[in-house]
Amino acid sequence: MTTSVLHDVETPGAEGPRDRGTERLTAPSSRHRWIGDQAAFELLMEELVGVPAVGMDTEFHRERSYFPHLDLLQLAWPAGLALVDPLAVDLSGLARLLDSPTVVVAHAAEQDLEVLERACGTVPQRLFDTQVAAGFLGMSTPSLSTLVDRLLNRRLAKGDRLTDWSRRPLSQAQQDYAAADVEHLLELHQVLIHQLAAQGRLTWAEQECALLASRDRRPPDPSQAWWRIKAARQLRGAARGVAQAVAAWRETTAAASDRPARMVLPELALMSIAHRPPRDLTELSQVRGLESRRLRESMASEVMQAVAVGLALDDARLCLPPEEEMDRVQRPAAALAMAWLAQRASELRIDAGLLATRADVQALLAAEPGGRVALGWRYELVGRGLIRLVAGEAALAMGPNGRLVCEARSHQAIDLQI
Repeated sequence: MTTSVLHDVETPGAEGPRDRGTERLTAPSSRHRWIGDQAAFELLMEELVGVPAVGMDTEFHRERSYFPHLDLLQLAWPAGLALVDPLAVDLSGLARLLDSPTVVVAHAAEQDLEVLERACGTVPQRLFDTQVAAGFLGMSTPSLSTLVDRLLNRRLAKGDRLTDWSRRPLSQAQQDYAAADVEHLLELHQVLIHQLAAQGRLTWAEQECALLASRDRRPPDPSQAWWRIKAARQLRGAARGVAQAVAAWRETTAAASDRPARMVLPELALMSIAHRPPRDLTELSQVRGLESRRLRESMASEVMQAVAVGLALDDARLCLPPEEEMDRVQRPAAALAMAWLAQRASELRIDAGLLATRADVQALLAAEPGGRVALGWRYELVGRGLIRLVAGEAALAMGPNGRLVCEARSHQAIDLQI
């Protein structure tokens, strides 16, 4: 999917950086619409067509399910704010808004994108994530309340973060709390693009938001589900094949029944089965982690079939997890590169996690193709230097001010022998 985000959006009342002045407590607005029927939702979608920017947030639960279940959708635009009840409304029509030129402004949107894609089959084509954008101004993954405080000189009123959003009716206080999550987004959007543009970093933020929106959010490959099991990397021999087959069965069953994987088969039981595969249903019933559970006969038979598949799994079909630890020789190099990245982040006033992660450095040291640091703005800021370091064309040295300096190599080793 190709996504883009433009910055030619003007919100009434928006302005540049704010004077901190005297803080004031911002009470959640109660001037919102409750959209609880299909006709009202369709009218709302008609109203939002052509709106330059919309603030958006979701409330969802996934504690008792495999997939996240959307319980509330919050929308804010220059002329209003609405709370949409997904328990009473078919949200498929939301795709029309998400696929339009409207900029969707959200905060820490990664999980919201997964929820939206499940709800209406798409994600915003033009996304502006305020948390991502703030990282280019030196703020490290700030919360929404932190941004409202620092950029708008207001404090969000506290609410009940443990609300069960699936229960109806929602109280006025719960609705106000949900509304507060979107009512400042458009104003934050304007302040952020003003500051980013002033520093020449708006394009970087746009590119990063586009990458976030285009990320692959498909369910994980069932054959790789065993990688997430604690101590999976310590398994050897046939235990690995059994773990792969039984974990794949558990993942597929959990998705089909929309239950958390742990509720299908506890991890302790899965590891016990991998270490000592049961030979029949009686032995399966005695597996550690299943003592207090009673598997249905059909499910128990499926587990035994998965065990048989795992025992017969040859090396060619075994999906081994990627190496967790880098080569010992590479660890000092990685540590030095990470130290330089941290210094660059401080110098540039950019969230270090945006510049590059340890995984990025590890991929570069392993000569894996297609790394993030070799593309776009990252290449200009840190990628070029990292690539030359790995190639042996550059070196890091202590400068006169005690800071690391990336410079051309002399290729003259110093004799450190006594």
